[in-house]
Amino acid sequence: MRLATWNVNSLRSRIDRVEGFLQRRDVDVLALQETKARMDQLPLMGLESLGYEVAAAGTNQWNGVAILSRVGLQDVQVGFDAMPGYGDPVAAESRAIGALAGGVRVWSVYVPNGRKPDDPHYLYKLDWLARLRAASAPWLAQDAAIVGDWNVCPTDEDVFDPAQFAKSTHVTPRERAAFQAFLDDGWADAARPFTPGPDGYTYWDYYRQRFERNRGLRIDFVLGSPSLASRVTGAFVDRDERDPARGTGSPSDHAPVVVDLAN
Repeated sequence: MRLATWNVNSLRSRIDRVEGFLQRRDVDVLALQETKARMDQLPLMGLESLGYEVAAAGTNQWNGVAILSRVGLQDVQVGFDAMPGYGDPVAAESRAIGALAGGVRVWSVYVPNGRKPDDPHYLYKLDWLARLRAASAPWLAQDAAIVGDWNVCPTDEDVFDPAQFAKSTHVTPRERAAFQAFLDDGWADAARPFTPGPDGYTYWDYYRQRFERNRGLRIDFVLGSPSLASRVTGAFVDRDERDPARGTGSPSDHAPVVVDLAN
């Protein structure tokens, strides 16, 4: 089975790229983040004609998550147990969706950005990760994957210039510890053995030709339960989908992460 995750930065804007990617890479299950649309606004006709079922949750302009599967889609759950919200009143957000696809419990997650280390949103991010960790503990006993945009660079190897981000989110000790806690629990970073160093970057800002100069970050991950991790046979970051010189229309600022699983 081929499983992929992609922060698409608006599915309506990138639908041609998504459909092309699914066919070109022969993907069975694709988790999306930042779809930026309600279910009734999504352009589903082409996806369905390709044989994909779609489960999605979103608002009309922010965040949004989805799972596309051509190997079945059952037991859909929007949000995990005790998932926190942000603001007073709490803002409507769609940051997590889970489903059983091809026998694998797949969770597509879009972790809050955190904004700045001294911003209340940073504490919300840490709380969100802590609650995801608690909710995910039972999933470790299954064939399960938590995939998506984690908005964390776990090590200095995952950022093109650590000094430039010294006072920013994504690299702080508390964020890195929150990510490491998942690994300590038994989740495996499925793509890392196949995408070392800069080969693992998944995000490049549109600013100052960051992609062309490979000034990227590694913030998108596939974390697998022990049984799922034992099935991983390969992985790669599909940089063609970030390249503005390839494909139709402008690219997302993220590239898909693709992981192959033995049947």
